[in-house]
Amino acid sequence: MADGQTAVSNAAVARVYNDVKEYYGKILKTVSDLKSNACVPSAKSVPAYVRKVIAEIHPDVAAKYYGCGLVVPECLECCRVLDLGCGSGRDCYMLSQIVGERGHVTGIDMTEDQLEVARKYVDYHMQRFGYKKPNVNFVQGYIEALTEAGLEEKSYDVLISNCVVNLSPDKASVLREAYRVLKDGGELYFSDVYSDARIPEDLKANQVLWGECLSGALCWEDLIRLAEEVGFCKPRLVTASTITVSNEELENLLGDYKFVSATYRLFKLPKGSEKKSCLVMYNGEITGLEESFEFDAQYTFKVDKEMEVDDDVASILSNSRFSGEFTFQHQELKPSGSGGCWAKPKAVSANPFELVQQMGSARVTPSTGGCCGDQQSCCQ
Repeated sequence: MADGQTAVSNAAVARVYNDVKEYYGKILKTVSDLKSNACVPSAKSVPAYVRKVIAEIHPDVAAKYYGCGLVVPECLECCRVLDLGCGSGRDCYMLSQIVGERGHVTGIDMTEDQLEVARKYVDYHMQRFGYKKPNVNFVQGYIEALTEAGLEEKSYDVLISNCVVNLSPDKASVLREAYRVLKDGGELYFSDVYSDARIPEDLKANQVLWGECLSGALCWEDLIRLAEEVGFCKPRLVTASTITVSNEELENLLGDYKFVSATYRLFKLPKGSEKKSCLVMYNGEITGLEESFEFDAQYTFKVDKEMEVDDDVASILSNSRFSGEFTFQHQELKPSGSGGCWAKPKAVSANPFELVQQMGSARVTPSTGGCCGDQQSCCQ
């Protein structure tokens, strides 16, 4: 199944590929050529260390950046990273500084015009970063067919993608291939556009709506289902922002459909890994996150403060690159009010549209509270 709705014919796939190549290779020259605001800024504030590495990127690369969020997962030093739909390479060059010389970043894209820009500035960036040899490379290929592009099974620690999955005519294949090339414990961390309902075929056939990352958007519920069908653990929602389109012609075509930009993290856990809720304590050693670590919209870990995590998150933290960043206490958790004192997660919906409302209303239960209320007042 292509997107949880209907199978996609070879002819339809070829049409989408050609339309996207033309739109991003010929029609769009810079971000100012976009006809909607789907490429919205990240809903999260950009950390200082990330702003610093973005500032090092060549203006010609940055000018052709069409992302809809910030794809900088934590704890990346020495990791092997793959960028699905890398475009002109902005995120690859950003992450190449973060993984360091001992890490490596690969970008894959099907649009040669974009890759030409990315490859042109490899030497420029390596010299600017002070690297003796390149730690980034670019591959032409399809994100639905990573095998055909020569990318090996279980060869990457982290995959990222920035507003590209919506452009694929076969989302299920994207997720299957991502799962295949990830190592056990690896993560797909990606920002994309989602709709509040399934988009009809007549709107999907509109080249501009598809190229603007709107009519190809998955209904958010289909993402949750597809990810778990492929084998990922339940997607963790990181953040979300409303997309208002701001183009009268496109808004008239779309009618009542609503869109958000949302960032999810999907983990590939080892088969048979134990899932049991527990208490964890963050050690504060992740670069740039010495005081706290915002894992997702539900969990923010503060250094040296115990926090209760559910069975999914406990398994993710203990079986991924984050395992060395936490102390785990696998003990039977006492019910609230029985004397234990630790933080509890926020009450957050998995629905990105509801998260936007929660963030706007500022009524999300704070994660600093726990069974004792305010942590500082009872755990001095």
